Amino acid sequence: MVIKTAQKKEEYKHDISTVLLRDEKIFDRALRPETLTEYVGQDAIKRNLSIVINAARKRGEPIDHILFYGSAGLGKTTLSHIIAKEMGVGITVTSGPAIERVGDLGSILTNLSDGDILFIDEIHRLRKTVEEVLYPAMEDGVIDIIVGKGPSARTLQLDLPKFTLIGATTQIGALSNPLRNRFGSTYRLEFYTPNDIKQIVLRSARLLDIVIHDDAAQEIAHRSRQTPRVANRLVRRVRDYAQAHDLSEVTHTVVCDALKLLDIDESGLEAMDRQLLEKIITVFHGGPVGVKTLAASLGEEVYTIEEVYEPYLIQHGFIMRTPRGRVALEAAFKHLNINIPARYEKMRSALGM
Repeated sequence: MVIKTAQKKEEYKHDISTVLLRDEKIFDRALRPETLTEYVGQDAIKRNLSIVINAARKRGEPIDHILFYGSAGLGKTTLSHIIAKEMGVGITVTSGPAIERVGDLGSILTNLSDGDILFIDEIHRLRKTVEEVLYPAMEDGVIDIIVGKGPSARTLQLDLPKFTLIGATTQIGALSNPLRNRFGSTYRLEFYTPNDIKQIVLRSARLLDIVIHDDAAQEIAHRSRQTPRVANRLVRRVRDYAQAHDLSEVTHTVVCDALKLLDIDESGLEAMDRQLLEKIITVFHGGPVGVKTLAASLGEEVYTIEEVYEPYLIQHGFIMRTPRGRVALEAAFKHLNINIPARYEKMRSALGM
């Protein structure tokens, strides 16, 4: 009987988690801009995309294949949806790890309509065999399917509808040259300026029906790691805090109290960011330390450290990647109020820093 009750509790928790995750995704989609005009930031990319889209529409052709790269949460997926809307075509969304077999890719490609967009997130994680099938699909609009096995196997070539592939990656160096060279345009998304993030916060607050003070929006922007995804997440959490306390407006004090509860400090660092810095400084004496060793000491995946935590810490001068490993910089010591040890200067000299 106890087991059944526990199972029910676990099932209930799972159901609640599923609902919350679904709601988060719904809110995330609701907050996304739908046109280039609404999209805040990345001005150079928007100008180029506007030209590409207008020219393709005048020719009545699909736009050329596009590759977006940059840190997670900067808007690669959002821009892809905007392109599809501006072109008036459908978009199929998938990811590199999700396409396990050549047949999976073949099924996706053959189900596209003329002019449609295929968006592949984490395209650098495509299997080699799947990637090779993409080459003729991107260049010639055909896909080769092997039918049968052994001596009786034969290749069947299928014509595909005209389509645009939009790839997104956080690791452009992990893409093979043959795949990278088949994209007509490649755009790097940069971290956003504080003012751009503030405009995103104000827009999201308006869409969520939140009355927010200007200095409150500024504070959220300041702690959002220059990343729209983080900014929108914090707006939602601050809204939850205000509603839970029956507050009709979000003031600077409300934001500070909510983010303190979330353990997000004045520089936008979360608990794991600070743990990472503390490990490098206290356990590994400021570095250098290899990322695998660092990941093992934190109980995190190497991929998570490289893709989630490091980009912001490197961008803001807390750590540095060196050939011998990760090194904590002076800003990290100051942020954690830890004195810089005497051996630190010797280490810097040895690394040529």
